[in-house]
Amino acid sequence: MKTSLISKPSKFLTIVFSCLTLAVVFQSCKSDKKEAKSEEVEKENVVDILTENMDFQMPDTIPSGWTTFRYKNASPQTHFVLIDKYPEGKTLDTVMAVVVPVFDEGMKLINEGKAEEGYAAFGKLPTWFGELKFIGGTGLISPERVAQTTMKLEPGNYILECYVKMSNGVFHTSMGMAKEVVVTNEDSGNSEPKADYAIEISSTDGIVLNETPSGGTHTFSVFFKDQIVHEHFLGHDVNLAKLDETANLDELNNWMNWADPKGLIEPAPQGITFLGGVNNMLEGDTGYFNATLVPGKYAFIAEVPNAVGKNMLKVFEVTSPQ
Repeated sequence: MKTSLISKPSKFLTIVFSCLTLAVVFQSCKSDKKEAKSEEVEKENVVDILTENMDFQMPDTIPSGWTTFRYKNASPQTHFVLIDKYPEGKTLDTVMAVVVPVFDEGMKLINEGKAEEGYAAFGKLPTWFGELKFIGGTGLISPERVAQTTMKLEPGNYILECYVKMSNGVFHTSMGMAKEVVVTNEDSGNSEPKADYAIEISSTDGIVLNETPSGGTHTFSVFFKDQIVHEHFLGHDVNLAKLDETANLDELNNWMNWADPKGLIEPAPQGITFLGGVNNMLEGDTGYFNATLVPGKYAFIAEVPNAVGKNMLKVFEVTSPQ
């Protein structure tokens, strides 16, 4: 009898121990999965940028390779992020000392109705300014919105800027909206995104999109088939805008030229909500941006003089929710 009584509890304890072991293993697996998922999110290497008042709040150094910029515009103005690659040895201090004042002078003269003198003033730019390369960034983004753009970065020193203009015609760059960033040799480990819709832009064909996007959150690729210097000394890009019933396409078209006294100046045209895009890139490069579309009217537009005449204003309508 004693042997039997001892035997039964032993079996019971064995079963309990086995169940506890399985529970621990199960919880451990769940924990491992959570950690793995957490590590996966970290490896996405999203660089957060915040603007609250003519600033870019972000890390001073970021990894190279495919990198996603998530730009939150928490200010009351429209902004963008343009990433500049200046010649070796040219720093933000150099730019603020010898480049920005020239643009300020030229724009002041243009605003005063002295366009010829204003454009002549740009001739004071240093010769090395011609070596400047624009390698991407986010498109225009309206207040209290978030733009998300992904691009590939090579190691080096870069300057981020926004040259949208204050209501008095002064560039945001002149107000201090510029930041120096070092891209390190450490690779982000990210992969090139996969696009739901492909956009192509060139000086010959304009903006080309072969299918109308549906509602929902999508990734758009933007391939720069070529890149040229337009009349405003810059190249072309792609910006996404939502249009309400008060939007005027002529006003939007004219506003996209910073060299016009009324162009790229606060406030943005009525009825227009900018949702990001891909800023100027080099010929042959591809950038990506994410956007959530709800039913309504939209436009892809380049920030160039006379976007309509260059086939760089494309209006489309989203009819389905997703």
